Amino acid sequence: MFTEHKSVFLFVDCLWSRAPGRASLLIQEEEVKEVECEFSRQTVGRTESRRPFGESERGENCFQYWRTQKEDFAMSWGTELWDQFENLDKHTQWGIDFLERYAKFVKERLEIEQNYAKQLRNLVKKYCPKRSKDEEPRFTSCLSFYSILNELNDYAGQREVVAEEMAHRVYGELMRYSQDLKAERKHHLQEGRKAQQHLDHCWKQMDNSKKKFERECKEAEKSQITYERLDNDINATKSEVEKAKAQFYMRTHAADESKNEYAAQLQSFNAEQWKHFHSAIPQIFKNLQNMDERRTVKLGETYRSFAEAERRVIPIISKCLEGMVSAAKAVDERRDSAIVVESFKSGFEPPADFPFEDFSQNLSRTGSDGTISNTPKGDRDRERDGAPGPRSDPKHPMSRTKNKLWLFGKKPKSPACSPPPPPSSSRPWSTSQLFLARRFSSDLVSHYLSEIKTTVPRIPRNLRSLRRGAPSLEDFSHLPPEQRRKRLQQRIDELNRELQKEMDQRDALNKMKDVYEKNPQMGDPNSLQPKISETICNMEKLRSEIHKNETWLSEVEGKQSSRGDRRHSADNHHHGPQGRESPEGSYTDDTTQPRHPNPDPHEFDDEFDDDDPLPVIGHCKALYSFDGQNEGTLVMAEDEVLYIIEEDKGDGWTRARKQSGEEGYVPTSYVEITLEKNSKGAVTYI
Repeated sequence: MFTEHKSVFLFVDCLWSRAPGRASLLIQEEEVKEVECEFSRQTVGRTESRRPFGESERGENCFQYWRTQKEDFAMSWGTELWDQFENLDKHTQWGIDFLERYAKFVKERLEIEQNYAKQLRNLVKKYCPKRSKDEEPRFTSCLSFYSILNELNDYAGQREVVAEEMAHRVYGELMRYSQDLKAERKHHLQEGRKAQQHLDHCWKQMDNSKKKFERECKEAEKSQITYERLDNDINATKSEVEKAKAQFYMRTHAADESKNEYAAQLQSFNAEQWKHFHSAIPQIFKNLQNMDERRTVKLGETYRSFAEAERRVIPIISKCLEGMVSAAKAVDERRDSAIVVESFKSGFEPPADFPFEDFSQNLSRTGSDGTISNTPKGDRDRERDGAPGPRSDPKHPMSRTKNKLWLFGKKPKSPACSPPPPPSSSRPWSTSQLFLARRFSSDLVSHYLSEIKTTVPRIPRNLRSLRRGAPSLEDFSHLPPEQRRKRLQQRIDELNRELQKEMDQRDALNKMKDVYEKNPQMGDPNSLQPKISETICNMEKLRSEIHKNETWLSEVEGKQSSRGDRRHSADNHHHGPQGRESPEGSYTDDTTQPRHPNPDPHEFDDEFDDDDPLPVIGHCKALYSFDGQNEGTLVMAEDEVLYIIEEDKGDGWTRARKQSGEEGYVPTSYVEITLEKNSKGAVTYI
């Protein structure tokens, strides 16, 4: 029911209740017109519609609307529950309690969401890799797992969003609305109690006047009986009769006044009672009904908000799940296998086949005539046929290999003294001599076998550093060649990126300095000089690091290329008479050639160093102090004068000498150089 129609329909309801079935006759034309005007204002909402319906427009529309509002008003608490004040008090209190109970449910629900999200985040944090950037895994299975962890972390964030939505839009709104309902309910109940107290006061006044009227009537009746008794008594004096008569008249007059007062109080009470039960209480109960209906509507809205909090995050949660599925599809077993090869490839070549070493070449053979000969049967046949003696076959490796090196092995030592070969005489041996010869042959074989078994395997230097717990060196020399080359290349790329950043920063500072020089009001150009100097210092340090790492990289690449050349040469001369090179650079020499140790390539480096000091080609003045922490650098203080003994070769370093004779390299950008006139070069100002 619209609020502006309340007074109109209250009046209609009164007419309806007083004269059922004749309401249409009692409603005056003005009242019908007013109803029609109100209806057209609410239904049409235009100014020109605020006029009475015409005869053609009046009909069913007006009375249909009136009937609908009458039915709504008939279902109101004010008319149907006019005597249920206490029950309505209990019901409204129950409604607020139920709302608070639902708010408590929402609070516990959002706490569950918060704990769930917190536990998910802790789980993700527990299983996330706690490694440096260099140790991050590159396997697709690991990367997919970490992608799943990231998606799960986002999923936990969405659960937090759900909890925040419930806390703000549902729980917080319910608690605020509950406080408003309590205050409104208290106000309406106080108004109802005040109306009831006012009605009770009116009833007391009416009851007092009624009792007074009753009392006065009884007194008047008594005075009337007394007057009639004295008037009929012949013994009564005239004064007594007159007195009784006056008393009777006075009591009668008081009774009449009490009657009038009682009638007035009764009329007033009836009016207040009608107003109480038909206006005040219905309005109060209607307000309570509206309050309770708003509470019900609010519960429905919060139910919807409760579900909407979940529905809003469903698209994002679906994307998280799709990300997990995509991460699962990104697992590539072939790529993981390739990464294993890339990670652990050492760059070494696998060892060649271990040749058979025939230790029975020097043993004597017994001929068909029972004599012992140290010549093989094939040789004896060739001797009988007049063919030349045996020659070494270069294609037969067993004829020239005596001491073969394994990749991790050690050259077996030759015996201290080789037993002399048996005599080549063809005369028959005695039994003792034959026994000694056989014993000697068996001792020789046992000697070689024991020498092979007791040989201690030697681990190459490059593989020896691969043991667990080996320290990580700056030049990565503890890694195999291939891994060392990759790590050095990665470091060089990182240093180049950092150098480019420093160069960009220097250029930006120089441009800013030029702007300050052209427009001094924008800033002091000299204030940028310390920052420029610091940037130049960082650039020189980065160039030094790049040069050092490039030197190590070229050393590794040079070794790999030389190893490849040696391997190619060894493959070409695999069957040659000069021997074969092992994967580590060792070789297997021929038995007919003496073995010489491989010379150390750095053994005579110091012999070629010039002992005479380099000549001075100029001098320089230090613009900034330099700590000289790197090896080969020279420590200098600001404004210190040094001698120049070697110009900058393009790497940003100049070789200088102190007056004390100490030599080293200093950054070219840190000094102001002045070259001698008779020396090559020119004056450089930095």
